[in-house]
Amino acid sequence: MRRMLNVLYVTNPDAYLTKDGENLVVKVHDQETFRTPIHYLEGIVTFGFMGATPALLGLCVDKGVTVSFMSPYGKHLATVHGPPKGNVLLRRKQYRWADAEGESAGMAAMFVMGKLANCRSVLRRFIRDYGDKTETDGIEKVSRLLTKNILRLAKPIGLDELRGVEGESARCYFSVLDRLIVSQKEDFTLRGRNRRPPLDNVNALLSFLYSLLLHETRAALETVGLDPYVGFLHRDRPGRASLALDMMEEMRPYLADRLALNLINRRQVSGDEFVKKESGGIVMKDSARKTVLEAWQKRKKEEITHPFLEEKIPLGLLPYVQALLLARCLRGDLDSYPPFFWK
Repeated sequence: MRRMLNVLYVTNPDAYLTKDGENLVVKVHDQETFRTPIHYLEGIVTFGFMGATPALLGLCVDKGVTVSFMSPYGKHLATVHGPPKGNVLLRRKQYRWADAEGESAGMAAMFVMGKLANCRSVLRRFIRDYGDKTETDGIEKVSRLLTKNILRLAKPIGLDELRGVEGESARCYFSVLDRLIVSQKEDFTLRGRNRRPPLDNVNALLSFLYSLLLHETRAALETVGLDPYVGFLHRDRPGRASLALDMMEEMRPYLADRLALNLINRRQVSGDEFVKKESGGIVMKDSARKTVLEAWQKRKKEEITHPFLEEKIPLGLLPYVQALLLARCLRGDLDSYPPFFWK
C-alpha cells in the first residue's frame, strides 16, 4: 500500500515558493516564513499570485511532487507534474474504452452509482440524527428518488440517459442540502449549486473542498499510470481533468459535503470569514481557508474499513485506492470497477 505523505497548502496570496538545496522555501516579501525537505511532500497546492521559481518546479518534477495553482475562489488554474507514469498499455486501454460507447457508459454508471448511493447516505444519516427534531419529509422524498435512480443504473443505460439521471439526482440532492444546515442559517443558506464564481457562502465552501479533492484525485490517477484528462462520464475538453472529475463524483458527498456541513453546524467557520466581491462572487478569507485546510488534513488521517478491500486505510488514501481499483479493472484483473460506498 502506498505511504501517505503530506500535501502543503499555501494560502497567503503574497507567498513565493523557491528552492534551497533539497528544501522547499516559502517567502513573503522576501522574508522566509516556512521551510521543509521536499521528500516530506507528495503535493503542493498554492492559492497565491506570486508563483514559484523554475528551479523549485524542476525539483518537484524530479521528486514526483505535484504542484497545483488555484485562484482565491479555489478554481484550478494549472498543474505541474513529471512525465506520465505506469504502463503505456494501461493508458492505451483507457483511451480505447473512452472511445467506445458501451464501455464508457458502463464505467460512468459505476461512478454515478457510487455518487448517488453516498448522497443518499448523507441524507439518511441526517434523518437518523435529526428526524425527531425537524421535518424530514422532503429529504425522505429525495432519498427515495436516489434509490430509484440507483436501481436504474443497475441495468445497461446509454451515456445521454445516464447524464440525465445524474443531473436530475444532483439537482434534487442540492435542493434539500440546505435543510441539513442546522446552525448559522442567517449566514449559510444554499439555494442550489452554483460556481465560477460561487454566489453564496455554502457554495464557496463546497467549491474550495471540491478543488482540494480534485487535486488529490488527479494525483492519484497519475500515480497508478492513468491519464486524468481522458474520462468516461465527463468528455474530453482541453485543460479539463475529466477522469479525475469522474472519479471524485463518488467521493464528494462523503469527503467534501459532510465536512462542509460539519464545519458550518459546529461553528468552526463563520459568515464574517466570507467576502462578496464586486463581481458578485464569494471569496473565503485566509482565516477560513486555514480552518478548512486543518479540518481537511485531520479528516484525511481518519481510518475507515474499505468496503471492497475490507482493509483499514486512512481516508487520505481513498482516491489512490479507487484509482488502483480502476487500473485493475482496465487491465482485466477485476470484472467491473467497484465504486466506493459509504456504509
